[in-house]
Amino acid sequence: MRRATVYDVAERAGVSIATVSFTYRQPNRVRESTRRKVLAAARELDYIPSANARGLAKGRTGVLGLYSFDLLLEHPLGQGNPASDVGLKSDVDSDLDGAEPNIRAYPLYVDEVQRGFELECWHQGQAVLLSSSDDGKRGESITDLAGRVDGLALFSWGESPEALKRLAKTIPVVMLSQSKGDLPVMYLSFDNESGMNRIVDHLVDVHGARRIVFIGTLDFPEVGVRLDIVKRRVHKRGLPACRPIDAVLDHRVLYQALAHVVREDKLPDALVCANDQMALSVMDVLLDLGIRVPRDVIVTGVDGILAGRFATPALTTVQLYMERLGRMAADSLAERDGQPWKEPRSAMAPARLVVRESCGCHGQAV
Repeated sequence: MRRATVYDVAERAGVSIATVSFTYRQPNRVRESTRRKVLAAARELDYIPSANARGLAKGRTGVLGLYSFDLLLEHPLGQGNPASDVGLKSDVDSDLDGAEPNIRAYPLYVDEVQRGFELECWHQGQAVLLSSSDDGKRGESITDLAGRVDGLALFSWGESPEALKRLAKTIPVVMLSQSKGDLPVMYLSFDNESGMNRIVDHLVDVHGARRIVFIGTLDFPEVGVRLDIVKRRVHKRGLPACRPIDAVLDHRVLYQALAHVVREDKLPDALVCANDQMALSVMDVLLDLGIRVPRDVIVTGVDGILAGRFATPALTTVQLYMERLGRMAADSLAERDGQPWKEPRSAMAPARLVVRESCGCHGQAV
């Protein structure tokens, strides 16, 4: 059955389509008798006013968008899909089979930022449109999303700078987890400088660490920023140069990389991981290799995800205020009221060091 349109309502009520529009958007401009006639016609036709149409009339949609490169994870990164191992189509099926949720897959960094974004939109009276896609359709998906929102927050950008520049001319754009750039957008990141410096100082001053190795996927800009900070701090403290291990979040890849380090008898005093997911996977691999954490080597992370708190040993980490970052993104976009920024802006959410058993300490914040 065809859905009723504004034209159908106007014809049934014997009024113009402008009058139907005013009835919903600006009822004070319509006589009471006419308004009742329009609403009666709408009820008879089961008409629902289009939010997109109202947005076009106002020049605003009342919606803010959040685009993510990995909005949801069905299973921990690098560990495969456990459902497929038993012939199930998805983890939804495995849940029905009695499997419990895995905190290594949720909540993660993206999930907590999303929560903050949604909470702030709720307070601001804004609707939220969430989207993600595979790499092949990323540009198309982002463009489509941008056409339906008053502002857009992006976790990543795989397209050309020119494409982002064109997008930023039409609506305000927030780049998440990127500290700076030249485009007219808001760059929102964390206080990586403070957090990574504190973790190096703690390893040196409290645990006497001399050889510190950084491990992470260096393709991501935020990981590169953290590595550079650690390198500078290690140099400032007069320690041997910090040489990174560039490894993806995959158990087999990590095993090969760390097994080589162990065979060469070059195990460092501390492994500073780019994020908590990497740190937890590193601890899994070290356990397989017979290496004890923290007795044989210290392992630390960055993010402060829930899984790190319940790991064995509990993970020492740089706690990032991820929910606050999401709130900051939504608040920044709402303030713009659909107007793009004309020059680059930047802001940072705080970070703190939380020391736990993986460095040999008991839980506390620094």
